[in-house]
Amino acid sequence: YDKTNGYDFIYYNHVIKPALVGLTGPWISGGIELNWPQHHRPTTFSPVDSCYTRNPDGSCSVFVGETDKMYGTKGMAKISLYPGKAYIEIKGQLYNPTDVPQTFLWWANPAVPVNDHTYSVFPPDVHAVMDHGRRAVSTFPIAIGEYYKADYSAGVDISRYKNIKVPTSYMADHSDFDFIGNYDESLHAGMLHVADHHIAPGKKQWTWGSGDFGCSWDRNLTDADGPYIELMTGVFTENQPDFSWLKPYEEKTFEQYFLPYKGVGHVSNATKEAVLGIDVSEPGKVVVRVYVTGEYQDAQIRITEGNRVIGEKTTDLSPETCLAEEFPAPEQPEKCHASVFCGGRLLAECGVPQRKPEPVPHPAEPLKDPVDLKSTEELYLAATHLEQYRHATYRPEDYYLEGLRRDPTDIRLNNGYGLFQFRRGNFRESIRLFQAAIRKQTWKNPNPYYGECYFNLGLALKKSGDEKGAYDAFYKATWNSETSSAGFTRLAFLSARRKQYDQALEFVEKALRNNGHSMKARTLKAALLRKIGADRRSLLKESHSIDPLDMGTLYECAQNGGDSQDTGAFSSWLRMMRTPPHNYLVLSLDYLRAGFYEDALFILKSCPDPNPMVFYYMGYAAHLNGDDFSAGKCCRKAEQLPEDGCFPNKLDEILILNDCIGLLPHAPMAEYYLGNLLYDKEQYAKATVHWEKAVAGKPSLAMGFRNLSIAYYNKEQNGKKAKKAIGQACLLDPEYPRFWLERDQLAAKSGDSVESRLSVLRQRLDLVQSRDDLYLRYIMLLNCCGEYEKALDGLLHHKFHPWEGGEGRVSAQYRFSLIHLAKQAMALQEYEKAIGLLKRTLHYPASLGEGKLP
Repeated sequence: YDKTNGYDFIYYNHVIKPALVGLTGPWISGGIELNWPQHHRPTTFSPVDSCYTRNPDGSCSVFVGETDKMYGTKGMAKISLYPGKAYIEIKGQLYNPTDVPQTFLWWANPAVPVNDHTYSVFPPDVHAVMDHGRRAVSTFPIAIGEYYKADYSAGVDISRYKNIKVPTSYMADHSDFDFIGNYDESLHAGMLHVADHHIAPGKKQWTWGSGDFGCSWDRNLTDADGPYIELMTGVFTENQPDFSWLKPYEEKTFEQYFLPYKGVGHVSNATKEAVLGIDVSEPGKVVVRVYVTGEYQDAQIRITEGNRVIGEKTTDLSPETCLAEEFPAPEQPEKCHASVFCGGRLLAECGVPQRKPEPVPHPAEPLKDPVDLKSTEELYLAATHLEQYRHATYRPEDYYLEGLRRDPTDIRLNNGYGLFQFRRGNFRESIRLFQAAIRKQTWKNPNPYYGECYFNLGLALKKSGDEKGAYDAFYKATWNSETSSAGFTRLAFLSARRKQYDQALEFVEKALRNNGHSMKARTLKAALLRKIGADRRSLLKESHSIDPLDMGTLYECAQNGGDSQDTGAFSSWLRMMRTPPHNYLVLSLDYLRAGFYEDALFILKSCPDPNPMVFYYMGYAAHLNGDDFSAGKCCRKAEQLPEDGCFPNKLDEILILNDCIGLLPHAPMAEYYLGNLLYDKEQYAKATVHWEKAVAGKPSLAMGFRNLSIAYYNKEQNGKKAKKAIGQACLLDPEYPRFWLERDQLAAKSGDSVESRLSVLRQRLDLVQSRDDLYLRYIMLLNCCGEYEKALDGLLHHKFHPWEGGEGRVSAQYRFSLIHLAKQAMALQEYEKAIGLLKRTLHYPASLGEGKLP
């Protein structure tokens, strides 16, 4: 909010009105959305870790962050306001605390209000924009072809919101400038984002469109605040999905600035201090417009042509107003250069924007099939690309296997496929592949050029229970710089498990020498110093300044050594950990790896959420600590808890659940959870076996039967077994609508008649109406059975909630009903009625939840 003119430069949605957009469903519009490690952020607007500070310079900062549940990486943003500065500063820290490389992107998406007078402010060197994955290309700002199935052949300015009638994304192909924004000509005000384009190249606009379709989504997301667009700003990413890599224990940092601006309109250049616009369109004049984000006394505005100064003005500048100054134009006004100084410091500078004819880049080419790629190098790059971009349909495995078929000794393919198998939990298979890579690496030289294969081998050996082999492999990995810190970190954990604390401290010091911001190593060092009774205060203070949301060092702050605790620090740690079990599980794993079982148990017992995985972890910790009685007790407790909200997905949890299965004579829930985890890791046959054991041990486990129905049909191609399993799930839990949805989906795939399917759903119409996608299947079946009036009535009297990308399914049934009713009217020669019915297809009622595309 800009206090100088009362302008909400970031879209202010006065209501929280979730719609189905995010990965987990609910998503809201407004504010600045911080998307990481992918887009949209998986947890959307769920609670996050946070704290607030007042800083010595008078600024205030809010820290927000979380450890991602899908991949285990951590993202944190420090959001600051400074006295006397008209901008929001965001300092980002991205950290990979896991043992394997992870992919990520960061898009900070400010929503901005739009109307018929607004336009997007892209840098002057942006002449082409691209769709997601570079699938389509358009010239910019004047589009002259087809883009998003819209015809712009007449030449349409797509920087203006009013000209885009359909939902549209576009991302700048390239820019050497640091800004992107929007501007409202009617209010002479707008918003800019400023960040170094070398690490923040992403510049994107997204709109639902200004047509009926977009207006419908406006209604879905707000009550009265009108339309918005998202101006997405990507760091370490140019396109969506352009993912970058974070290596094990690596940190990346960056800064972004969001600021209001006024008066300048089209921007020639911008920094966090000043926004400049230079205009030479009027004959004989050079008009310079300057907006600044702070108070600058006796600032100098200078206009030059080459080395010649053609105009200069000294004045006070303030965020209150925009300065517009005219200077006489030189003979070649297009060569003018404007600069703003204060106290000898350059605030901003720009030249006259030059738009030159540029070739339009080509769209990306689809990836060829493995057999069509020419070399093992291309196959390796293709497999890595698919993993890096988290591709939903292509399989990296196909490219790895084709490459290894051609050359079974290839280092990169063996290491890459080994890591692929490791991520799936196939630890022993990954060992074979890593060893094959090392054999080739050491063909003529026992000391390879890079150490990743040895480090990965150490990970796989450790997961397989071979600690000595892992120790040797990690040590060899420390010979190479790129794996030195990670290798020493793992050696420190192994030494701590042996209670060789002095050796562990030596290793962790070496790890921190090359990676001082590794919070995993810092937490381990603090714990080791506590174990030997050494002073840790400076370490903990420094660690807190690096990451005030690091749960490990906060826990260590609460531990005074021995059995004593700092009550205040413990309360602060517990408050920061919040209620959900995720933070407790993640933190306990590092203490388990170090052999600090009592600490792990204390952390887990502090969790207020009685999630089954908390107790499985406790059982595992007690078992490792030699207390089998307590281990069994914890595992039995876990078996008795409800399964709601329990979704194990970590590699360590394969070991933990298997340990419980070994401890108890019967552990059907551990079998069930392990089946879920392995199915996610694409170990389908093993998952099916575990689910079968689960339902055999607990015949009332409805979700187990449902999962088996999916495995039987999709992986075993056994429709008969699948039908029996989903039928049993519906029998055991007849009030869960998802089971009935999937039962009908399976019935459709099995070729059951539409009449029989409709009869089944009619028996549970109360349940059918509780879920949109299930109710829509009921409507579809009514239409298929010729009950068009009932279908239309159902569509008009049910409020549908569309999901992004799923639009068109409800409206298709609406049109189907009306068209067939019109056909019936025509058959009865009721032509006026038929015309009226057909006209209704041109406009969609609000109950459908979606608008009509042009």
